[in-house]
Amino acid sequence: MASTAGDPEQPLDQAGETPSAGPSITPSTPSRQGPGVSAGQTRRTGGRRRSDNPHVSRKPKHRRTSTEPRRRELLQALGIFQRATPDQLWKLTWPDNQHDKLVRDNLLDLEDHHLVRIETVREDQRQVWVLTKRGHGEVKRLLEPKGIRVSALREKKYDPVTGKLLGTSYDDHAAAVTSTAAELHRAGIGHRLGFQTEIGHRLADGYVLRADLVVRAPEAGVPVLLLEIDRRSEDAHDLVVKLRRYWEWGRLLPKDAAKHNVDLVRSRPDAIEHVDHEQRLWRRVYPPTGREGLVPVAFVFADTTAAKVDNTVAVLEEAGRRYWAPRRYDTLYPKAVTARDYRQAVPIVVTTLEQLQEHGAGAAVWRRLGRKEEQTLTAALDNPDGHGLYRAQEDRAGAADQQRRAAQREAERPVCTRCGRKFTDERWEEITVHRTAVRAGDKSVCGPCRADDIAREEAVAEAARLRAGAPPEPEDSPEPDRGRGWFRRRT
Repeated sequence: MASTAGDPEQPLDQAGETPSAGPSITPSTPSRQGPGVSAGQTRRTGGRRRSDNPHVSRKPKHRRTSTEPRRRELLQALGIFQRATPDQLWKLTWPDNQHDKLVRDNLLDLEDHHLVRIETVREDQRQVWVLTKRGHGEVKRLLEPKGIRVSALREKKYDPVTGKLLGTSYDDHAAAVTSTAAELHRAGIGHRLGFQTEIGHRLADGYVLRADLVVRAPEAGVPVLLLEIDRRSEDAHDLVVKLRRYWEWGRLLPKDAAKHNVDLVRSRPDAIEHVDHEQRLWRRVYPPTGREGLVPVAFVFADTTAAKVDNTVAVLEEAGRRYWAPRRYDTLYPKAVTARDYRQAVPIVVTTLEQLQEHGAGAAVWRRLGRKEEQTLTAALDNPDGHGLYRAQEDRAGAADQQRRAAQREAERPVCTRCGRKFTDERWEEITVHRTAVRAGDKSVCGPCRADDIAREEAVAEAARLRAGAPPEPEDSPEPDRGRGWFRRRT
């Protein structure tokens, strides 16, 4: 019977069976599977395979252009400087290469192995690379056995509200410090393991003076050099204060100094100048410089103008003269000795980062305070008018003084009034020394003439002695047989 339009359509049951209460479509898989079998898969009889777990990552392979020495050098450089761009790392590792392509390839390889990461991208589109926690641990294993301090780890920190990554800025001062080290290394001044950053120097009042960069390059003629990088963020007089503190630190004694040195230094302010440098504190920290004076300091100015640099250097020269200027030697020949005493001075050299990048750190871009021309670094640190010149001038002045005294003595030497010959040194001393002058006889005659006088006097005395000791000769008498006594023979 057909249904009307208003009645719902009823399903037809041709077989006369009751409708099924189960689902209309039978599932294609069993409702329950065994452990380790995903839905929709049949149970495998060959065992579990590694590819079944998509969360297990395979160990990445190294890139073709990446090598173990290059990766190790990059990790060491980042461990010392904390952050660097590929251009800086290129100059710190393989400066002989024409570009930084290999550096970028090795950085990407280290990134694949989760040892480094990109912290930020600068305005010039250069990436700033840092170590990860895993890479920091690897660098500790590389550097700490060599006694090299590892920089702090740059951890990822996010803003709790915005979720933005914090602390990703690469300030210009840190970039200038790394760039300065890169230019020095590129010029062969220092090995990448010979650089240290933020090294503290504790003064007597407890203040810690931190050097931006310390380089040790004995093979380049620079056993130690402290560098201060200034982007004109400090006033010129602040730099003078920093110079004074370096000078004060160079005059400190170690804690285990000898008691007589401690008592001597406490007796008067300038007594430390009589203590040898080998017995001072700075020699416990740094090697000998090979030159007179304290530890040399370099001021590197960055991102500034030439006029500002000249003004700052003028203030350093004038207000800091006591700390960098040499003194006159205390000598017996002040007119002949023009050398200067650098033993208590701090050698100061200045340059700019722009000059280092344009001409190289090995070029004549360094200027020593007190000098007008620019020189190479070793020439600027040398003291051609120092102790070497002093010894040469002192020896020449001493020899000239001896010749002058000898000529003056010869001009004053007495001349014998009898024979006209000059007195010998023995005769001259005989007539001038008080204890022998009383027996010198005639002081106007020389030694041979005096000997003749003595011989003549001795001959006369000998003749007189002989005459006095001989028996008397008989006198002539008219009566030789006549006795001389009261009683005589009667005839």
